[in-house]
Formats: sequence, structure tokens, C-alpha cells
Amino acid sequence: MEIWHCFLGRQPRADILNALDETGLLHRACESPPSKGPGIIFFDEITNQLPEVLRAASCRGAERVIAIALSRSAMKPAGIWRLLNAGASDVFAWDHSLDPAQEIAARFERWKKVDEIVRSPLVRGNLAGQSATWIRSLRKLVEVASFTDSSVLLTGESGTGKELFAQLVHTLDPRASKGSLVVCDCTTIAPELSGSEFFGHERGAFTGAVADRKGAFALADGGTLFLDEVGELPLNMQAELLRVIQERTYKRVGGNSWQKTNFRLVCATNRNLVEEQSQDRFRRDLYYRIATWTCHLPPLCDRREDILVLAKHFIEQLRPHDPPELDDTVRQYLQALAYPGNVRDLKQLVTRIVQHHVGPGAITVGDVPEDERPCSDNENDWREAGLETAVRSAIASGASLKEIERSAGELAERIVIEEEQGNLQRAAARLDITDRALQMRRAARRPNGNVSSLVC
Repeated sequence: MEIWHCFLGRQPRADILNALDETGLLHRACESPPSKGPGIIFFDEITNQLPEVLRAASCRGAERVIAIALSRSAMKPAGIWRLLNAGASDVFAWDHSLDPAQEIAARFERWKKVDEIVRSPLVRGNLAGQSATWIRSLRKLVEVASFTDSSVLLTGESGTGKELFAQLVHTLDPRASKGSLVVCDCTTIAPELSGSEFFGHERGAFTGAVADRKGAFALADGGTLFLDEVGELPLNMQAELLRVIQERTYKRVGGNSWQKTNFRLVCATNRNLVEEQSQDRFRRDLYYRIATWTCHLPPLCDRREDILVLAKHFIEQLRPHDPPELDDTVRQYLQALAYPGNVRDLKQLVTRIVQHHVGPGAITVGDVPEDERPCSDNENDWREAGLETAVRSAIASGASLKEIERSAGELAERIVIEEEQGNLQRAAARLDITDRALQMRRAARRPNGNVSSLVC
């Protein structure tokens, strides 16, 4: 693995470079941070410019970049959090330990292993996406799944892929002889049968119990138990789970002996369980048992640059031998929709479009079902879709007309560039300006004014 390094504001230090060499870490010097690849930024003070440099170098967190202060005197707490929020993967001072170079090498080695899994066909073939938000979620889950045996709580709106994430945790679990993935849908468990569903029962334990039955915790012994929609459990059923999750022991309904089980627990919910606790709808003691690690799956509105990536993924699943392309109008149509059902909503729409498409050519507007086509009478609806509220808020906060116009323009540029995956030519065409004009507008906002900087 090769990384880049640069020293901001001063000449490279030979002792630092020699220490990095001794770890075997391949590194090359750069006068300024490039916009691709993992690297290290050395700094001697946290300036207002440093977060912007980090944001560009890390592509808002998509690239692994460590920010290292040359001395502990530069480590101001407020500034450190700013650097992390700007995209730094870690921040520390070179003199904070006896062997900082080895710490750096260990971090990049771990990140390399995680990123190899994220880029593998196993992950890319099931969880498509390349936005920075999505990659951060995948990295977190892959690291927890592969290098720990901890319980995981998956949160996010319906349709974001929580069950696929649960399957990935089970697949990446490093146990050599792990058992099966057992899925338990908490929305379908009747309260009067919850004991049997979770713990199993002995023959004769109740009317109709004609034979012994294993419950979910027994079936998951040696494997993974996935409690889907755990936030839907009523309080009395939540209380039943406390001991078995904490101690890994339970009794069958009608039984007297304690049974042992060893499982990895993954839970999922579309509810905010912290808020549910404050409303006395979810037990705090259960929350801290299931949420050793929490991984939030972003809604599709927070990863809109993945819409076309996902659409292509679904088309290839539906037509693996001759997947059709999307023409420009259909691409723009898909990118403009809201998708309240998230990825599941997009998948269903793409399925309907592909099923309607015939012939060897690209998918065109005629393949979009009639009841889902945009109405030509509402071409200006976007002006009313929250824009007035945002402008009113800006005016109330004292923003000038010039500031509002600039902010709106910058937001439009960022959205289109993300949707076009960094292609400035296509982005400029959609914004109805020239490539050069778009480059000049973006360069004017950079601290160094470098027009040739690449887009992440």
C-alpha cells in the first residue's frame, strides 16, 4: 500500500520520513495534498484553511487521510473535532507516543484490509453505492463484522438495506465454524407465544405443545441471530430478552433447566430508540445490551449520487445478459425523484421500467409507466418544494441577497457534480453553463484558486 504525505507550512522533517521508512510503509512526497488516495498531512497549527484542505484531500471522508500535528502544542480540542468533521480519519500529534510511525502503519494496514473487503464482489455485488456517505457506513460495518464479535444495532428508514447489512455481518464473521443466520421478525411475534418463539418449549408445556420445540436463541447457537424491527417489541417482551442477551442462558417454556447458547446478535429498527427510551417505549437496559456498535444506514436522499449506480445494479440483476443503458432524459428523471421508500422504492421503479422495455436499445422515456411520468403542468413545482422556506429562514437570519444567490448556486453545483459522479462536462451541460465557467466558479472558492484541481 502506497500513501502520500505533505508538510503544510514548513519543510519536511528527515526524522519523520526516516521513521516512516523503517515501518516499511511506502510513501511519496507531495507539495500539496492530491485529491485521490490515502495520505498524511503534517501541520504545525490548526488554521481556518486546514479543514478545507482536509475536506478536499479526503473527498469528504471517502479517502483515508491522517492529520498529524508536529507537536502537541498544536492540538487544540475544538480544532481537532473540526478536522475529524472535515474528513480526517484520525488526528494526533507526532510526539504523543514513542512510536508514532508504527501507529500510522498499523492504521493504514487495518484500513487497507477493510477497504479490500468493501471493494470485493461480495460487498459490491449486494450493496451497490460509491457515495462518501455510503462508503463510510460500509467501512464501519465491515470493520465491526470482521474484527470484532460485538453485537450490532442497525438503524435507518425502511428500505435502506438493513437486512442486507445483517447478512453481511454474518458472512464476514470470522468464526471458523459458525452456524446459521436466524432471522426473527419482531413484528410477527404474538405476545402470548413470545416465550416459545424466543426460547422454545417442552412437550406438554401448554395446550398444543405436542413435542419439544427449539426457539430462536437455540437455533442461533453458534451462528447469528437477527432481530428485525426490534423497536416494535412491547415492553414486557423486551424484558424477556435481558438475561439471554447478557448471560447467554435461558429456560424453555415449561422447562426447569438452564440452557446455554452462543450467538452473535444483530438488531435492526427504523425507530429512534434513544427517543423511544425517553418516551418509556423502549427499555434502556435492553438498548445498552444490543447497541455495542450502532451503524446508521443513510436514506437515499442523503446519497443521491448513488441513484444511477443502484439503477444500473438493478438493471444488471434483471437483465444480466443484455443490460440496457439509460438515455439522458431517463437518467435525469430517476435523479429527480424523492424515493420515500428509499432503495426499495427505486428498485421497484426500475423493475417496472425494465419490464416495460423491449428491444436492444437504451431505456427511453416511453418505458416509464404512464402513472409515474412527471406532469408537464408542474414544471415550476421545484420553486415551492422547500425553497421559499429556506429563503425566508436565510432572510430572517440576516443573509443578504448576494449571499443567498451564492449559496443557492454553490448548492446546485455540488448536487449536480455529485449526481454526475464528478464529470464536470455533464454537470455544466445540466446547469446550462460552459465547462470553463463551472471550473472558474469552483476555483474562485478554493483557498489556492487552482482551476486544475480534480473533483471528488
